[in-house]
Amino acid sequence: MNKFIYKPYLYYNLFFRNNILKKRNSYSQHGEDIFLKKYFKKIKKGFYVDIGCYHPVKYSNTAWLYNNGWRGINFDMNKTSIDLFNIARPHDKNICAAISNKNKTTYAYFDRLISPINTLNKKFSDFSSKNISFREHKKVKINTYKFNYIIKKKRIKIPYINFLNIDAEAHDFQVLSGFNIKKFNPKLICVELLDSIAVIKKNKFIRFFKKRKYRFLKKIGPNGFFEKI
Repeated sequence: MNKFIYKPYLYYNLFFRNNILKKRNSYSQHGEDIFLKKYFKKIKKGFYVDIGCYHPVKYSNTAWLYNNGWRGINFDMNKTSIDLFNIARPHDKNICAAISNKNKTTYAYFDRLISPINTLNKKFSDFSSKNISFREHKKVKINTYKFNYIIKKKRIKIPYINFLNIDAEAHDFQVLSGFNIKKFNPKLICVELLDSIAVIKKNKFIRFFKKRKYRFLKKIGPNGFFEKI
């Protein structure tokens, strides 16, 4: 996009297309934040980490929390997503980085300027290109980082994490594998359970979390919620 119209586009996207000034009972795609309201009803100012944050209001599991006093850190590999967050959530830390289980150079697959199906998973990109977006995705060389590494590199101090949200479009298991759960010990984790052809693989994640003393609470849409025991 032309640099002279890029910034006006960001404000158009937020204030006109997605009307961020309108308060809503739910911002999530499948009502996940309705569950979060009940689960965290006794916590007024918690802390979240949102990996694969996509958009500050559209399909967001953390927008309602932010609007009600919570603060956190948002990660996305798409610069446009983070530019939107910097406008809409100035009290959060918003970081443009691809989170994974390894620090390495690889490829990302972008559907368009702002899209919920941008991914590091080539098989998912091929699937979604044929079945969701119906257009070819752009292949871009990118660096990935473990969560622990990027936090240390940017000298970010993490308080107790009440809520960890992961939505990495079929790369969620790799994100989890690079996240030191024992160290950061989130109270509640929401992770998308889909594989590279959009099939839910709940049992794979249940086994992963059971070893780390988390129990499966419920599934909402394609997302699973896991609670620290």
